[in-house]
Amino acid sequence: MTTPLGTPLSPDATRVMLLGSGELGKEVLIALQRLGVETIAVDRYENAPGQQVAHHARTITMSDPAQLKALIEAEKPHLVVPEIEAIATPMLQALEDAGAVRVIPTARAARLTMDREGIRRLAAETLGVPTSPYEFCDSLEELQAAIDAGIGYPCIVKPVMSSSGKGQSKIDGPTDVKKAWDYAMAGGRVSHGRVIVEGFIDFDYEITLLTVRALDAKASVQTQFCEPIGHVQVSGDYVESWQPHPMSPVALKKAQQIAKAVTDDLGGQGLFGVELFVKGEEVWFSEVSPRPHDTGMVTMATQWQNEFELHARAILGLPVDTTLKSAGASAVIYGGVDATGIVFDGVAEALQVHGVDIRLFGKPESFVKRRMGVALAHAADIDTARANAKEAASRVKPRKA
Repeated sequence: MTTPLGTPLSPDATRVMLLGSGELGKEVLIALQRLGVETIAVDRYENAPGQQVAHHARTITMSDPAQLKALIEAEKPHLVVPEIEAIATPMLQALEDAGAVRVIPTARAARLTMDREGIRRLAAETLGVPTSPYEFCDSLEELQAAIDAGIGYPCIVKPVMSSSGKGQSKIDGPTDVKKAWDYAMAGGRVSHGRVIVEGFIDFDYEITLLTVRALDAKASVQTQFCEPIGHVQVSGDYVESWQPHPMSPVALKKAQQIAKAVTDDLGGQGLFGVELFVKGEEVWFSEVSPRPHDTGMVTMATQWQNEFELHARAILGLPVDTTLKSAGASAVIYGGVDATGIVFDGVAEALQVHGVDIRLFGKPESFVKRRMGVALAHAADIDTARANAKEAASRVKPRKA
């Protein structure tokens, strides 16, 4: 898609539908609205963060193909932008094949990346990029057999489909296997009863390489990279990130080559979050999301165009700029309590930390370990930025109203 762009709420409006309207979708919607796009925010529950800022809010079960088809046919968006995994992607594929809608980046990419099996087999078996050793298992017995046959200990078990690290755990020995299986079954989304078990890579660090496929002046798709983002995960869930993460030129070049190979195959336009393991100058592919990445929230403090603006521009066929503005970091603000309509103390105190900004997502319901906000910090170096972001996040105190 290229310009011209229409006027919202008019017959000539450019209409974009987001499937998934959490904190990442909310920022994409804001970026789209700044470009005069009419937005439709879809989620599985009422008053999701993105629904609070979009022109239109719709609530359906997005994994139900009949509900998804009916909504798309009723709203007639120009673009459908999946922002989560739990979507009836075969229906998106059918609608795209019929010419009813354009899916971002493509319906095939949404289908392949909605579960770990599709994207892992593509990367390792079709494209031949380096990955950890892995097996897919449909039962506790198969999981144990795969570990015994060569995966070994320690290893990582994940549901084939989950988000934000849900259901993911590390197995250090035989006594952990059943617990890991049960945890994966509880944490999976849509596709139940199947896991991936991965051999453990003794990596030095893990990065997200935000990779953008956008049109150039000749309307050809070109690939651009943001500076690498380092991050800390706990049980597979991101808790802090920083940019730029220092890398050797050799490792960075390998990371970019892997990211380009995977995203070229997925095709389309938009931003991809490519996760990679790095040890010395060796790089392994881990996962890819065909959308903005949670660790990439740091770009709201570090880049001239953050990951959400890059995604919005790329899908609309507009030029992008991945230039770094400043070193920076992000730190998660957890809910801390199980409650609806919580309040946040300490925001003013958090904003007194030098170079810090705060984003509160507006989620209507809090859980102890639910991500309810993020502290962002820019600084002259990443160590200072990380310390300031964590300090600011610690000052925000969610509580029951």
